[in-house]
Amino acid sequence: MGKGTHDYRADPRNADIHINVNGDIVPRAEAMVSVFDSGFMLGDGVWEGLRVHQGRIAFLDQHMDRLYEGAKAIDMDIGIDRETLERRLYETLDANGDSEGVHIRLMVTRGIRSTPYQDPRVVISPATIVIIPEYKEPLPATVEKGIRLFTVHVRRGDPAVQDPKLNSHSKLNCITACIQAAKAGADEALMLDPHGFVATCNSTHFFIVRNGEVWTSSGDYCLGGITRGTVIDLCREAEIPVFEKNFSLTDVYGADEAFVTGTFAGVVPATEVDGRVLTDGCGPMVARLQELYAARLATDVAARSRP
Repeated sequence: MGKGTHDYRADPRNADIHINVNGDIVPRAEAMVSVFDSGFMLGDGVWEGLRVHQGRIAFLDQHMDRLYEGAKAIDMDIGIDRETLERRLYETLDANGDSEGVHIRLMVTRGIRSTPYQDPRVVISPATIVIIPEYKEPLPATVEKGIRLFTVHVRRGDPAVQDPKLNSHSKLNCITACIQAAKAGADEALMLDPHGFVATCNSTHFFIVRNGEVWTSSGDYCLGGITRGTVIDLCREAEIPVFEKNFSLTDVYGADEAFVTGTFAGVVPATEVDGRVLTDGCGPMVARLQELYAARLATDVAARSRP
């Protein structure tokens, strides 16, 4: 089965982690939510994936912006302010002694419903806030050698159906794409938009390199990725031509290089798409962007103070 940019080998340290559930830090085996919770029952909530680097949570301001904007968009009150939530994140890290090699899943759901029903007016509790810090690091071989992509039939949705810009708990669209790619022997799914243009991957964002230019999708049918935006900014600062535009699979198959971006692994080469081999490991542009991103990551955490 495809691994995407993640390594699914269990880290034995994760068996003993402590998880924060609504402000209470408990052992993993005791971390539970109600079967009436909105997230479990209906996928009603928003979430963020966060990377810990040198004891700090990287790009935390941007992640908090996206979380609170998403909650506002679905008319959900998180119930605590940003400063309180940031303190809770670091309290959870401290309880685990975490400082490096940690990936956090921050999940916020609408809370407990009185009955299995969609209407938010049946919610009878404050929002449920869960923080799971696990030891996870991308394999060096993945970052250096890259991943294989397979274009799936599952499309990114129209914003009028379910806006893909919303980082919601309702991820079935991406899960079905992931399943098809895995069955095809690939690591990640490449997904098209409703018009047939390349949109994004099931859990990462997609870029190609053509004649010294970096292309990514228009952004109309993908999540507003934090790493995606950082890479676009880095290209502009380094005077690398970068374009957010519509392009097709024909452009992908003829590309010089391709790569994906995400909070977990940063910048990872995509060496093969639908059986077409683009590069053997990292191409020169991807290698350069990996260096630029590593420097930006280090700068961000060095300037970030803990609450």
